[in-house]
Amino acid sequence: MALIDSNHVVAHRYGIINISTVIWIDENGLIVRAPAIEYGSDMFKDFHGKESAPHLDAVRRWVLDGELPMSPADVSREQPAPTHDEQLARAEFALAWFLFQRGDRDAAEKHFLRAGELAPHDWTIRRGSMPIRGLDPMGPDFFELFREWNDAGRPDYASLARSRA
Repeated sequence: MALIDSNHVVAHRYGIINISTVIWIDENGLIVRAPAIEYGSDMFKDFHGKESAPHLDAVRRWVLDGELPMSPADVSREQPAPTHDEQLARAEFALAWFLFQRGDRDAAEKHFLRAGELAPHDWTIRRGSMPIRGLDPMGPDFFELFREWNDAGRPDYASLARSRA
């Protein structure tokens, strides 16, 4: 199932920082696979470099055979806890969204920008705010964000969790 999280409720609750992110939650509401950057097809593989087949094979094994992709300890280890700045960034984003909805776009813009400064590799904040702010999420601003992320070594959930352990 694909979820469009326009109010950023799921992103905030589960610490999702990338678009697209896959998180597996079982029928009991437990995370059985930590958030990861995965894709359901190879349509943009030349751009992001990830094949979809390993992920889709793991989904099939889970659905058909009940094979969990990770132990609970692995899930915990690979799910990075947010830093203080990332928590502040989410508060700044929430305030920006509130101000935007009330029509105070200038004040909202300041808080959207501050959120991006506090969490520079959080795509749900930076890219997620682009359409709200009137920016093209596939235009020049996106490619600048991608360049920054690429130059930083393409930080993903597992590498962030390891660096914070």
